[in-house]
Amino acid sequence: MEILIICLILVAIIIIPNIKVVPQAKSYVIERIGSYYATWKNGLHVKIPFVDRISNRVTLKEIVKDFAPQPVITKDNVTMQIDTVVYFQITDPKLYTYGVENPISAIENLTATTLRNIIGELELDQTLTSRDIINSKMRSILDDATDPWGIKVNRVEVKNIIPPRDIQEAMEKQMRAERERREKILQAEGEKKSSILIAEGEKESAILRAEAKKESQIRIAEGEAEAIMKLKQAEAEGIKLLKDAKADASVLTLKSYETLANVANGNATKIFIPSELQGVATIGTAISEMLKKDKNEK
Repeated sequence: MEILIICLILVAIIIIPNIKVVPQAKSYVIERIGSYYATWKNGLHVKIPFVDRISNRVTLKEIVKDFAPQPVITKDNVTMQIDTVVYFQITDPKLYTYGVENPISAIENLTATTLRNIIGELELDQTLTSRDIINSKMRSILDDATDPWGIKVNRVEVKNIIPPRDIQEAMEKQMRAERERREKILQAEGEKKSSILIAEGEKESAILRAEAKKESQIRIAEGEAEAIMKLKQAEAEGIKLLKDAKADASVLTLKSYETLANVANGNATKIFIPSELQGVATIGTAISEMLKKDKNEK
């Protein structure tokens, strides 16, 4: 009985550690007697004790590697530092395990050499403005080169481009000059628009003043014309009333006297009498009396 218990314990000690559960997004590369045997996907697996062994545990998730800055030389002989970020994924655990020694280091060195080759064909200005082209070329080259290693490169990004200090200072001066130029242009355009608006305002103001003056003169002329018309109408109505009243010569003579009396009350020294008036002698006598009266009053 004791031997059976000991045997069961030994079996448990040997079998249980060889029962493996592969988690999601993982793969295990299994070797049997030193040779590749199988690739375990996620799930429950059992390996033969002392015969099978797990050669490599591989993650199937996308891996992001930020590599250190690399010195590169442009076509116009400018040395700069560029660091890259590579996004890749293991598609074949067997090739990843047996294809290359230290795959991450291999990818880093391949990225550095590829970057130097691409930047060596570009000038400084092109390097600074062609990140998308550099990223696309590097991704294509790295993807083809890492395919035998069971790796797929999904994306490559140029993280930083650091030119020499003197180049940076020159670029900063150029940027400041460009900003100042744009500022002056904007200021000049603003002053131009302001001058145009002021001139248009003065023009509209002058037009409105001229129209107001014109309207005022028209109103004054219309008022004077209306006053003259009313005066003429009043005179015409007075003459019509005299005619309707059938005024005789004596009435007209009396009106003439009244008019002469009003004239005599003024400062005039000469009086002109129309020749059409009847009774010239009578009118002369009346005028003499009025002149005497005027002298006495003085």
